[in-house]
Amino acid sequence: MQGDHAIIPHLKADIELDREGPNFTTLNTWAADARRKLADRIEKNEFGDGWYDVHDSPGKPIGKIYVDGSGALL
Repeated sequence: MQGDHAIIPHLKADIELDREGPNFTTLNTWAADARRKLADRIEKNEFGDGWYDVHDSPGKPIGKIYVDGSGALL
């Protein structure tokens, strides 16, 4: 129908992690753990639009996440 528009939601999430560690296996585990925690927070809508600091379990900053939610008319 003319004049009827659907809004298509769009989410952009860029994650930048910067870690040092004893070996790549440990770094991969730490990165995966951080991404799982971020995924849980995204699923719970804990982020608005913008940049957010990412911290490890003890609270040390390890990177940033950028989230942008928008909608486009179809």
